[in-house]
Amino acid sequence: MTATDHALGLIHAAALAASDKLAQKVVAFDVSEQLAITDAFLLASAGNDRQVRAIVDEVEDKLRELGAKPIRREGHKDGRWVLLDYGDIVVHVQHEEERDFYALERLWNDCPAIDLPEEARGEQ
Repeated sequence: MTATDHALGLIHAAALAASDKLAQKVVAFDVSEQLAITDAFLLASAGNDRQVRAIVDEVEDKLRELGAKPIRREGHKDGRWVLLDYGDIVVHVQHEEERDFYALERLWNDCPAIDLPEEARGEQ
């Protein structure tokens, strides 16, 4: 099983939205083989709490335009690591320090990477 076309469309839209707000190290993984609860993860990082919030707000705005609303939203108040659960996809926006410490890429490294448009990858 692989991520659905719908999930891939949401991932691409979320990645572009994050990149528009200068997210860094934007990557996505197809986790559909490993998890029954979602198809894909998007990871993005930012240099400060305010930028984390700006990225999250932009992702929510762009996905809302596509008719998607988050089922769950965690961490927005602290602005260090925000998780947006859309069912088909989960978006993680992390402060750089949290991104380095938790290293989610290593946890999901055995899952296939989702190819993102170059303009959506942020500063690597």
